[in-house]
Amino acid sequence: MTTARLPLFPLNAVLFPGLVLPLNVFEERYRAMMRELLKTDEDEPRRFAVVAIRDGRETAPTAAGMPDTVRVPVERGPADGFGPDPVQTFHRVGCIADAAKIRERSDGSFEVLATATTRVRLLSVDASGPYLTAELEELEEDPGEDAGALAEGVLRAFRSYQKRLAGASERSLTTGADLPDDPSVVSYLVAAAAVLDVPAKQRLLQAPDTATRLREELTLLRSETAVIRHLPSLPAVELTRAPTHPN
Repeated sequence: MTTARLPLFPLNAVLFPGLVLPLNVFEERYRAMMRELLKTDEDEPRRFAVVAIRDGRETAPTAAGMPDTVRVPVERGPADGFGPDPVQTFHRVGCIADAAKIRERSDGSFEVLATATTRVRLLSVDASGPYLTAELEELEEDPGEDAGALAEGVLRAFRSYQKRLAGASERSLTTGADLPDDPSVVSYLVAAAAVLDVPAKQRLLQAPDTATRLREELTLLRSETAVIRHLPSLPAVELTRAPTHPN
């Protein structure tokens, strides 16, 4: 078992390996985290962990930097908004993110661009410092049985899902040439791109192996495609673009 202690960045979203994560960092607890990461040599990975919030908010109410008309001059702690025992507030499986770009703005906020690398299990959370840190166990990706064949089926279902979501008159948002053939990469790409709620995405992230994730995706894609087929209209959705999180 490989464990690590890393800064912890909770989000109201699920991060998957390979996904690019843009962040707009303005709360002081996360500014402190970024300032610390900037001390890492440029040749070394600037790693932090991302977990989805089970019950809570990404931002503390009336935190410094929030666009509120009235700001309350109260010092916010690293666990503010996450309850007395933060580990109970977060989903237990998340991802390590490597910050390739950390740019400090003139107002002290940060523009961050990171890429998710490895799944981790959250073991404990420490709120004694200026920002949250966590003890983490890295999770290996087990392919499971028949992952290759399942990936082919998921890709076919995903293409159909995309076409339904984009509209019959629109081209698919991701062409066949753009799709990978590695089963684990396929499983994470589809999990990230599908329009699902946080609990559904979290179940996919913490699947015990690639084959299990692909089987669940196949079921979800077929179900969602059937629902879309009977809807009179759909809002425009961009499947391959991740949102910028306001920390």
